[in-house]
Amino acid sequence: MSGATIAVLGGYGAVGAVAVDRLTGAATELRVGGRDLDAAGALCARLGGPAAAHRVDLTDEVSLAAFCAGADVVLNCAGPSYRVLDSVARAARAAGARYVDVAGDEPLLRRVRATDSPDAPAAVVSAGVLPGLTGVLPALLLADDEDPAAVRLELHVGGAARITPVSAVDVLLATGPEFGTSLAAWRDGAITRGALSPRWHTRVPGFSGVVHALPYLTTEVADVAAARGIGEVRQFSVYVSERVPTVLATAWAEDPEDPTGWAGVLAEAADADVAERGRHYALTLRRFDGDEPTAEVSVHTRDPYELSGVVAALTVRALLDQESLHGAHPARDVLDPIATWHALTADPLCDTGGAPLVAGRGAHDPAADALR
Repeated sequence: MSGATIAVLGGYGAVGAVAVDRLTGAATELRVGGRDLDAAGALCARLGGPAAAHRVDLTDEVSLAAFCAGADVVLNCAGPSYRVLDSVARAARAAGARYVDVAGDEPLLRRVRATDSPDAPAAVVSAGVLPGLTGVLPALLLADDEDPAAVRLELHVGGAARITPVSAVDVLLATGPEFGTSLAAWRDGAITRGALSPRWHTRVPGFSGVVHALPYLTTEVADVAAARGIGEVRQFSVYVSERVPTVLATAWAEDPEDPTGWAGVLAEAADADVAERGRHYALTLRRFDGDEPTAEVSVHTRDPYELSGVVAALTVRALLDQESLHGAHPARDVLDPIATWHALTADPLCDTGGAPLVAGRGAHDPAADALR
C-alpha cells in the first residue's frame, strides 16, 4: 500500500479534506488539486508529509491530464457530478491510473463501463455515504449460511445536515428511475411501487426527537437486495423538518426540466434545520425476522460530507490492495463489509456504538447485543 502516488481532485473541500487526511499514510506523494491553490496549499501546510498543492481545472483537459499523469490512483471529490460526469475518470484511465469517485450512481457507472476493456485500470464509483456505505452495510446483517428471502431490512438515512451549493445541484438532479423510486419497497425479487407511505411526525430508532421518514428506494439498495436475494427492503430518507422535502417537491414540480435554480433555496432550508436541531446525521439499518427487530447496525456522524471522505479514503486503500482488479465497479463490490465496519468504528468522526457483527460473519450474534 505504501509508496503510491495519490491525486485527489477537490482535495481541500468538505469531502476531500477528510479523505486527504486519511490517506497521508498511504502515499509517498499526495496531490491536493483544485482551482483554489491557496486553499489547497493551506491544507497541505497543515498536514505536512507527502501532501502538495496543485492548481487544476477539471474542465481543462490539459490541466486535468497533467494532474493525473504518473498517479497510481486518482480520487475525485469535486462536483457537481452532473457537470463532472466521467471526464475525470477518462483522464485517469488515459494516464493509466486507477480511479475512485465519491459520487456517481448508475448513470456514471454505465458511462465508465462503456470504456472498459480486459486490462482497463480499475474504476470505482459511489464511494461515499449515499450511494456507497448504504450498499456496503446490509451484508453485515446477513449470515452466509441462511436464506435471505426470509429477512426484512429497514434502512433510515438522514438528519440535520448542511447541503453545500454544489451538492444541492446534484440532489436536485438526482431524480428519476435511474436513481431510485419514491414510496417503493423491494419485495419478493422486484421493486413494488406505492408499497409504503410517508411517516410524518414520527420517531425512528437511531434518531433523536420527532422526524419525518419518507420512503425512497435507491437504485443502489434495490441492486443489493436483488444480488443478495433479500426478501424485503424498506428504505427511508429522514428529515428533521418539512423544509427540505418541501423545497425538493416544489422544485421538481415547478421546474422538472431544470430544477437547479432551487439550489440556493435548498441549501438555505438545510441550514435552517441545522440552526434549529444542530448538526447530526445517521445511517441505521435494522434486520427483522418476523415482526420484531433482531439486529441493528448504525453509524452516527456530525457531517455526511466528512463521513463520505472517510469512506472514499477506505475505498482508495482497498483499491491499492487489490492490484489485480480491472474494470468499473460500485464501491460496495470493492469494500469488505467487516473491514469497513471496523475502520468506521475506529475513526473519530464516526460513532457506531461498537455494535457487533452478524453471526456467521463476525464474532457473535447481534441479536443479543446490538439492540441493548
